[in-house]
Amino acid sequence: MLRCGKFLLPLDRPLIMGIVNLTPDSFSGDGRAGDAESALAYARKQWEAGADILDLGAESTRPGARPASLREELDRLLPVLEKIHAEHWNVPISIDTCKPEVMRAALDRGASMINDIYALRQPGALEAVAASDCAVCLMHMRGEPSTMQQEPVYDDIVEAVRDFLAGRVAAAKAVGIDRDRLVLDPGFGFGKTSGHNFTLLSRLDETVCDDLPILAGLSRKSMLGAATGRPVGERLAASLAAALIAVERGARILRVHDVAETRDALHVWQAVTASGPPSPNARRTPRCATSRGC
Repeated sequence: MLRCGKFLLPLDRPLIMGIVNLTPDSFSGDGRAGDAESALAYARKQWEAGADILDLGAESTRPGARPASLREELDRLLPVLEKIHAEHWNVPISIDTCKPEVMRAALDRGASMINDIYALRQPGALEAVAASDCAVCLMHMRGEPSTMQQEPVYDDIVEAVRDFLAGRVAAAKAVGIDRDRLVLDPGFGFGKTSGHNFTLLSRLDETVCDDLPILAGLSRKSMLGAATGRPVGERLAASLAAALIAVERGARILRVHDVAETRDALHVWQAVTASGPPSPNARRTPRCATSRGC
């Protein structure tokens, strides 16, 4: 069970995290910076398609991306988050950010999860989430987005990722973040070659530490383009294949652009596993972690 703000999310089947890009320069071409109504409509579409979590990101983290200023990130994010909160959507909202100021502002406005590519390494980030009850995703990244793909080298990529994540789990626990709030992300595409990425995918179960759930973000990534020769807009089939491989190797959360298609693929996967086929119209309703209700 993952404690995610006021929600308790069962992990007995893979969860789908729907991506909602609020940037002008998303690698996948689906950014909605500066248009809160369009972003809100897209977020609702992701939710209605079956997303268990919505992940809002207002700063691009693609290779070579220019960092957004604090003001830029808040201006893109807060109008959308505030509208979702005002409409009382019964869905956990994750915020893809590394800035402690953004974390605090988002948590104050009802966010349930912080998804941090720096794994709470920025000054003040640990403290920004420690006193809350939000879930936290800790990701492995070599360097920073502007430099991370400049000839990354590892002796053993799996060992490097596992050791890094174990260190960040220890840091989180040291400030009082309970293990039932933690999720780990090996960071596909963040400071890694395609070879590194596929090694990580094939040995994904070896990156687990402290028996914590793994989040896999493979959707439309360049590693899939390297394997198929397809441009970013034509990587749906490859994304679904990678998602199912990740689930077979233990991933509990899939961060994806194509929610409906991923949901269908998981339904087929579940139909041939011990969990059995779900109802085609079934939707996981998050349990409330508080007596106040959701």
